Amino acid sequence: MSVENFMAHSFAQSVGQTDGSPDGLAAENLSNEAVANAAHAAVADNMSIISLIMEASLTVQFVMLLLFLASLFSWSIIFSKSLQIRRERALTKKFEEEFWSGGSMQSLYNHWGAETSKASGMSEIFVAGYREYQRLTERGYANNNDLLDAVQRAMRVELSREIEHLESQIPFLATVGSTSPYVGLFGTVWGIMNSFISLGSSTQQATIASVAPGIAEALIATAMGLFAAIPAVIAYNRYSNEVEKLVGKYEIFMEEFVSIVNRQLVIEKS
Repeated sequence: MSVENFMAHSFAQSVGQTDGSPDGLAAENLSNEAVANAAHAAVADNMSIISLIMEASLTVQFVMLLLFLASLFSWSIIFSKSLQIRRERALTKKFEEEFWSGGSMQSLYNHWGAETSKASGMSEIFVAGYREYQRLTERGYANNNDLLDAVQRAMRVELSREIEHLESQIPFLATVGSTSPYVGLFGTVWGIMNSFISLGSSTQQATIASVAPGIAEALIATAMGLFAAIPAVIAYNRYSNEVEKLVGKYEIFMEEFVSIVNRQLVIEKS
């Protein structure tokens, strides 16, 4: 006799309805159904995600907490980096429009050199290059090739700073994307191992019902690992591509600016 039927039979006996009459048999069937429904409801409550997480071993809970924090930090980087790149694209477009509008580079330098709060990577590279050009021309630097090399070096240094700024925290997304599945798998293996160890030391018969909770709580760690890894990998690929496009624009602008400076020097020399 199963546990549900035994409980139902005991309940029916306690109320005096198992007397063999049709009404007694009907009452016993109703009791069996009620007890079975109650047992299924109890099992469903015990198999909820929250219950499985709370009843997991400390090691598995630590793995889940680690993955949750990694996912939380990844999402914060995703949102902040999205805003940063969107702002950088807008400011770069604005600076390019002003640069190619035909105004003087001196006024452009005065404007963007003072707007430190709204400066973009391209404007910072321009300011660094033009500042070096001004400094050397005011000192009467005669060699044009050396002057151009100095301007390029100043712009290259600023380009390195801008690349470092744009790529900040992006490697963390790559780390989360590559390691989270393995961390979750570790939690799953540990949880399943504990389930089988406890099952082997138990005197009860091995059934799906006895093994399912332990395996389910262990598999949650793998699910959390994938939940942390998938958005991180997608964001890493996207932002790496966006940064590469911006850096390409910066390098093209540097070449164009050096060409403009070179033409200006030739005109002044002639």
